[in-house]
Amino acid sequence: MLPLFRQAIAQSWRSTLGWTLGVAAALLLYLPLFPSIGGAGSQMGQLIANLPPQLVSALGYNDITSGAGYTESTFFGLLGFALIVIAATSWSTAAIAGDEESGALELTLAHAVSRQQLVLERTLSVAVRLAWLALVSAVFVLALNSSAQLGVTAGHVVAVSAAYLGLGLVSATLGLAVGALTGRRIYATAAAAGVAVLGYMLNAIGSQSSELDALRDFSPYGWAFHHTPLASGADWGGLALLYGFSAAFVVTAVVALRTRDIAG
Repeated sequence: MLPLFRQAIAQSWRSTLGWTLGVAAALLLYLPLFPSIGGAGSQMGQLIANLPPQLVSALGYNDITSGAGYTESTFFGLLGFALIVIAATSWSTAAIAGDEESGALELTLAHAVSRQQLVLERTLSVAVRLAWLALVSAVFVLALNSSAQLGVTAGHVVAVSAAYLGLGLVSATLGLAVGALTGRRIYATAAAAGVAVLGYMLNAIGSQSSELDALRDFSPYGWAFHHTPLASGADWGGLALLYGFSAAFVVTAVVALRTRDIAG
């Protein structure tokens, strides 16, 4: 059952372990600091109060003096965001475009494997690894919740982890789709990383004023974090957009690979 999925998981366990340690290290670095710097009258609060409001909004530090705001701003919306996007880009662009450039894709398809099966199983392998990173982040936040005095609830941690995973999946599935369309890893990398960077920029610009706020509706980053799920709970509309676009990109990848002349 699922031979390509099992092969991809087995071959990538070292990189998965590395990314897992990176996520864990980031959380262990940031979250234990909150009791000493958090709170409205703390050093962090005073520092944020002295920064330009536009910069605070662009960085998402409006609520950084609360446990939920601090965790979402420093990890999920910043370093953790970078980690999951880089992992998603690396794994997804290697899955189809990387194999095609190395010649391994033609060899795989020669072994009675359909193109649709290849796309779906490789996509599943990337999604499972990203889900693992989201799960690790949720477990560590919950484990440190009491000692770091974050005051977050389990349901809200699940909500922000679902948004975090959805954000990674948008980059991953777009990378897979462009890889299937072009067979070039450089194009797939540009698309997967580019949608994340563009989404972050649109969200940052949109946060500057109410007149520009509509830009956040076009940003995957905004779909994930605009409504601060760690503080407010799940934003079902944002989650629907994240996972809906991811599904559409997977369909695009299937259609593209089935219709393209790989050997040519």
